[in-house]
Amino acid sequence: MHGGPAAGDGSFTLSRSLTRLDLVVIGVAQIIGAGIFVISGVGVKIAGPGLILSFLLAGGACTLAALCYAELASMMPQAGSAYSYAYGIFGELAAWIIGWDLILEYGMAAAAVAAGWSFYFQDLLRAYGLALPHWASGPPFTAAGRVINLPAALVVLGFAGLLTLRTRFNALIARGLVIVKLAVIAFIVALGTFYIRPVNWTPLIPYGPGSIIQAASLVFFAFLGFDVVAITAEESRHPDRDVPFGIIGSLTLCSLIYLAAALVLVGMAPYTQIHPESPFSTVFRQVGLPWAADLIGLGAIIGITSVLYMLLLAQPRVLFAMARDGLLPASVAALHPRHRTPHRMTLLCGAAVALAASLTPIDKLAFLCNIGTLFAFFLVCLGMLALRFTHPTLPRPFRCPYGKAVAASGALVCLALMVSMPQSSWLRLLLWLLLGLAVYFLYAWRAGRLQMAAKE
Repeated sequence: MHGGPAAGDGSFTLSRSLTRLDLVVIGVAQIIGAGIFVISGVGVKIAGPGLILSFLLAGGACTLAALCYAELASMMPQAGSAYSYAYGIFGELAAWIIGWDLILEYGMAAAAVAAGWSFYFQDLLRAYGLALPHWASGPPFTAAGRVINLPAALVVLGFAGLLTLRTRFNALIARGLVIVKLAVIAFIVALGTFYIRPVNWTPLIPYGPGSIIQAASLVFFAFLGFDVVAITAEESRHPDRDVPFGIIGSLTLCSLIYLAAALVLVGMAPYTQIHPESPFSTVFRQVGLPWAADLIGLGAIIGITSVLYMLLLAQPRVLFAMARDGLLPASVAALHPRHRTPHRMTLLCGAAVALAASLTPIDKLAFLCNIGTLFAFFLVCLGMLALRFTHPTLPRPFRCPYGKAVAASGALVCLALMVSMPQSSWLRLLLWLLLGLAVYFLYAWRAGRLQMAAKE
């Protein structure tokens, strides 16, 4: 293995304050959100009741990548997640590429979630007879007279400010959000069960087997978020055993929740009558429960809020790891003297995400996030596979069963889903990576080696 990124001296060491429960909560807080409250409705339009099978397929595919993350996280429990793994396995250039890709993934995901949060928030305001000025209700070019998505920008900036505080404090906030969110989903499943009509589950595959795969490539992103647990490894009290538990535990819990919610959703109403943007609210209104629909709408806002919170936590920590290795200016890695959080980069990332969320249509943001995520997962699976061949005797506190087969299968699945993406997504990813390579060869390549020489 390459030397990899070092934890650094005390001035660049994050506070170890997160427990095993905190890591599971962080994973659940990130995974459950827009995926179940919005993406499931779009998936119904693609696969009908077959959405149930799509969730099973997507969950299985995501589990392959999660197992690879868990093994590598137990071996390299450092901030940076896939970036740190690539540094240790493939070297600096590969680490830079995947780190640059993670910046895109987390940034665009946070911006897309913030935009979705804004639209839910505005719907809630309208339910009480309130409305924002039209110019502040959405990004330009999406409707005449719109200038900026102001709520999206403000919610990002507000949370970025909170995230400069100690990570333990933010973990406690995440616990509160997750408790409320899970209570709302439990309410959906418990109440919705009484209104299920099994006839709505048929025909199970109305649009053919291909629709199951197509919908799975969409709802795959409803499972994303476990990698944020790996991002916080350096802030875990016992990372070698707690991080794998957090990754696998949060993904397993969310998979069961998704399956139960999908069964209720497609069982309560004919799939042709489910609204793609607010599926659960729609079906509860259709069965005569408007009060429940309003409660679910509020729960959706809370659920999406927790996802946004965790994404804004993750992105600065990738940049922190890159800066600590000399690939970005040292000032980027500066920690708050009291809270031991990367406060400068958190605020800078918050400003960039707020700008993107306020000015860019949500569909463009989602496309950029999707292909970046799959690319990162693909490289993580390749990294674990490479280590199994090159360093088979390295200590592995968590050893993935059938590791070579799991890693190879995960890489192939991620690549297949990437191939199914539209060409425009590939073009945007290519342009972003080319920009990253330019930054690397103009600054990071030299700066990283100067830091390494200074340490010798």
